[in-house]
Amino acid sequence: MLSISACADLNEKPIGVFAPETFFKTRKDVETAVLGAYGVIASENLFGRQFICALQFRGDMVDIGNRATSAERIQMNDFNMDSNNGMVTKFWPQWFQAINAANSAEAGGMSLGLSEAEINPLIAEAKFIRAFSYYHLVRNFGDLPYIDFAVTDPASLKTTSKTPEAEIYAGIKADLEFAKKWLPNTQKNNIRTRPTAGTAAAYLASVHLTLGEFQEAYAEAKFVIDNKALFGYELEADYEDNFKGSIANSLKETIFAFDFLGQQNVGGNNDDSLVPMVLVLNLTGGYGVSVPSMNVYDNWDARDYRKKVSFIDTLMVDGVAHPYSDFSTKRPHIGKWARDFGNGNAIGRYSDHNFSDFRYAEVLLIAAEALGEISGSTDEAVGYLNQIRARARNWAGTQTDFPADVAPGMTGGDFIDLVMEDRRLELAFEWKRWYDIKRRDMGKEVFTGPNSLEPHDNFDSSRDYLMPLPASELRINPNLAPNNPGY
Repeated sequence: MLSISACADLNEKPIGVFAPETFFKTRKDVETAVLGAYGVIASENLFGRQFICALQFRGDMVDIGNRATSAERIQMNDFNMDSNNGMVTKFWPQWFQAINAANSAEAGGMSLGLSEAEINPLIAEAKFIRAFSYYHLVRNFGDLPYIDFAVTDPASLKTTSKTPEAEIYAGIKADLEFAKKWLPNTQKNNIRTRPTAGTAAAYLASVHLTLGEFQEAYAEAKFVIDNKALFGYELEADYEDNFKGSIANSLKETIFAFDFLGQQNVGGNNDDSLVPMVLVLNLTGGYGVSVPSMNVYDNWDARDYRKKVSFIDTLMVDGVAHPYSDFSTKRPHIGKWARDFGNGNAIGRYSDHNFSDFRYAEVLLIAAEALGEISGSTDEAVGYLNQIRARARNWAGTQTDFPADVAPGMTGGDFIDLVMEDRRLELAFEWKRWYDIKRRDMGKEVFTGPNSLEPHDNFDSSRDYLMPLPASELRINPNLAPNNPGY
């Protein structure tokens, strides 16, 4: 969107902007545009590193390890960035490139004059990508321009103003409802890197949960759960399998992910740089940047298999075991994605990972939380949570007795607290924690409270729940002013 004008002289003919009515001739052209949007998101600036690492840094589960890293990352982590932050200026325009690709695909599909049955599944996929992109954007920036049409003249956007959050969420829900109606129940070869009706319903459940619309969140989550066989969803028996690049394409727990192809990089897309961000600096050649605080490790019960999977606290190098006291940052590092990245280079870059943005486990947690808000810790609500806990008791085939099942009858608030704690552990380091902190207004508690895992005394809920719009965008279009509070 605005990035198109930010990267081009508006007196010149913009490159990469086309008119849907002239470019799109066949259904295949529409599909090509849809697939191109995935390529934009599977880039170093978004799901390859910058955006998902920013979400990790904002939460209380990942701290900066190697503080010789770039200042933009430290600022993101420490809640002291301004509107020139380099991470924001990288991922903001990339999101709008994906949105414009989706908008163009939608407009192109509508221009072909095909029947609904022929074209609506692809239009639904374009709408899903737009909803997916805006769902991430609105949670981080609040009010921002909502563009749901193909941009053929970047100069026309110089006067675009911000759209209220409520209107953006309305657009997101409308797009997901359309996607749920028209997307197939499964994709060819049962791949999870293109959405299905189940994917759309799962994201609808998440959107409603974010907005505190618990009845609707429960209904959508229940729809996915009741139809899990139709969509091919189930919890993987071994929790660790979710984070193995070598089997990423066969995981039934994945609801939606971005596919990275090992040892391939095309024009900045398909660039997985998350793995080196979490690898130990001095012993593997990784960057050692995204590293949990010691409190996160110390406060996690060692009987929980998810702790073993989520951390590397001892590293074997050339047959020698190195405890974390030998690491450059003397703390246990993230183990997810680091042990098995499939085909990649020596430090895991350009891996085979499919980085999942949604797992079936989260659907169960949404159902438990939403139903807990509606009717408390009923047998049904507790049952969803206990499915997560039962899987956590499986240590790669060996059954244990921790964490124990939860019994019904807890007070409503206590049950919700328990669900939130299980979300923190189940989804550790998966860029979900920040969204939970924000939607539950837990920032002051988790960053400045006595039990803080990653203390930041400067956290300010009036400022830090939103990121700043890039200063470069406000210079191009003053109608975007004022920036978010505090920037």
